[in-house]
Amino acid sequence: MAQQLLMPKATAVWLVDNTALTFDQIAQFCKLHTLEVKAIADGESAQGIKGLDPIQTGQLSRDEIAKAEADPAHKLKLSSPKVHVPELKRKGPRYTPVSKRQDRPNAILWLVRNHPELRDAQISRLVGTTKSTIEQIRERTHWNSANLTPLDPVTLGLCTQIDLDMEVEKAAKDRPSEVVVREDETLLPAQETEGFSLEEPIVPPKKKEEDEIDADAVFAKLNSLKTDKPEEPTD
Repeated sequence: MAQQLLMPKATAVWLVDNTALTFDQIAQFCKLHTLEVKAIADGESAQGIKGLDPIQTGQLSRDEIAKAEADPAHKLKLSSPKVHVPELKRKGPRYTPVSKRQDRPNAILWLVRNHPELRDAQISRLVGTTKSTIEQIRERTHWNSANLTPLDPVTLGLCTQIDLDMEVEKAAKDRPSEVVVREDETLLPAQETEGFSLEEPIVPPKKKEEDEIDADAVFAKLNSLKTDKPEEPTD
């Protein structure tokens, strides 16, 4: 892995302010143009950028700077790093050992039954299979469908629990949320709203008790009134 200078412009600012290196040496070391380094020295460029000491970061030694200051033709060289950072592996199709490839159909069947929200691409990333195989297992057209048994891919060692949880969480976020409508929040049918005017006063319905009149009680009240009334004298 090729070594790269950290923060080239900030390093160039420090070298301009703290060394007697030429513009060409600084430009070659920081991968900048000579005119850009000259603009930094004149204060026309890199204003507000704080200089980064390459000696403190371990990318340049004092002896190397002194050697370059004594010889303008000397080119600065990066110091070898004390810690080697491994190069990141590129993401590719998941490799499945030969001994576990026979378990992939069982793992696919388990994922299809227990996590139907997973897409074919997600199952393919987890188990390391093809979309055609997943489709055959979904539609029960796989050549060994009768003998398949759903098995957890984590238990089989085809994927980790973290990878499975991440894919399930991602599928849950992508799935649209269901709208729940309560019965008391539904709109009234058109038959009930036709002919309704906001200008008309709303009359509350009469109670059922008021509509039912006790006839016996009414006649009893009338008889009491007749008996209480005094008789008029006759001529």
